[in-house]
Amino acid sequence: MPRLLLWDIDHTLIESRGVGRALSAAAFEQVTGIPMREQAAIDGITEPVIFRETAKLHGLETTQADFERFAQVLSEEHVANARELRERGAALPGAAAALEALHVADVRQTVVTGNVRAVAETKLHVFGLDSRIDWDTGAYGENADLRPDLVALALRRAATPATDAVLIGDTPADVEGGHAHGVRVIAVATGRSSTEALRAANADTVLEDLTDTERLVKLVSAYV
Repeated sequence: MPRLLLWDIDHTLIESRGVGRALSAAAFEQVTGIPMREQAAIDGITEPVIFRETAKLHGLETTQADFERFAQVLSEEHVANARELRERGAALPGAAAALEALHVADVRQTVVTGNVRAVAETKLHVFGLDSRIDWDTGAYGENADLRPDLVALALRRAATPATDAVLIGDTPADVEGGHAHGVRVIAVATGRSSTEALRAANADTVLEDLTDTERLVKLVSAYV
């Protein structure tokens, strides 16, 4: 069985440059009937928690059924606005090359993301980053509220021990999620978290970005 790599998506492989927030706002208003005036913290947080906490900021209490409706509408918004996402957003430098090189190195790649699966699939498809992802072994926002639980689920789905897995993400929450189950973490400072913050979170390795493909493949191979 190939070794396992768990990718985060937002600010690790792609950035939406404001499109994601706009689509979340549109879905929030459709589901609650209230314009989204502000949004709860999102870095490293799963979609159900963001929705629930954002609703509280607007004086609302939500149910699981509300979230499921929000997830459906959010997925539809991403499909309907895929062109805008492609034009305004971007794959991060080195992402495509990293995915391909790791595939050639026989590394099984999936995602551990706070996005719901349909949104995750749209985001990576829009930027041509989806073909090397084993989607069925991934873990998504609708599966659990906490990132450590998503890591555990992905390991179970892949039938892979933590010692044979590596996680790549851009936030201290990614580091926490991986380390909670003994998974080594390569952190990239391509989001809002600085290299210093990622080192302080005890990431096993911190990179500025994904552009040094050869080094990245060597790191992943060394860790698994």
